[in-house]
Amino acid sequence: MEKHVVKPLISAEEVEKRICELAEQLNKDYAGRTVHMIGILKGSVPFLCALAKRLTVPVTMDFMSCSSYGSGTTSSGAVRLNKDLDESIEGRDVLLVEDIIDTGHTLSYLVNLLKDRKPASLKLAALLNKPSRRTCPVDVDYSCFMIEDVFVVGYGLDYDQRYRNLDYVGYVEFI
Repeated sequence: MEKHVVKPLISAEEVEKRICELAEQLNKDYAGRTVHMIGILKGSVPFLCALAKRLTVPVTMDFMSCSSYGSGTTSSGAVRLNKDLDESIEGRDVLLVEDIIDTGHTLSYLVNLLKDRKPASLKLAALLNKPSRRTCPVDVDYSCFMIEDVFVVGYGLDYDQRYRNLDYVGYVEFI
């Protein structure tokens, strides 16, 4: 691992405030329905849990795992499905929850895969959205923060499996 420092980018208070605002919007958008949240392991877990705790509509959950980064800081571009869903999503209102949307490769792959499974609806929510890095088109329905092209950690995001437990979002500065 290269020598580096983590510097704050989005405070814990800002993250909390924005998640509460998003939950309010989701409660309106899914009123009278059950939202089936699908978290993309591992990075989405803190965001998904924080968001789910603030929802007043009925919630069910499942998880998928895929990889495109390995242990580096840039996407390899190839998406590998490591864990599929445990339940069918046919006829369900699905909210795909991700920590960050970067190049769009992973989300483009997953959205196409899930659409083929005939959900009633399929929306995408991300803690962070980095559109400047997008190389695959992805429709992002909900995002908490738009960020510049920096390598971020915290609130589920990692650098070689470290820093996921930070309650804020920081960026990695290599020294």
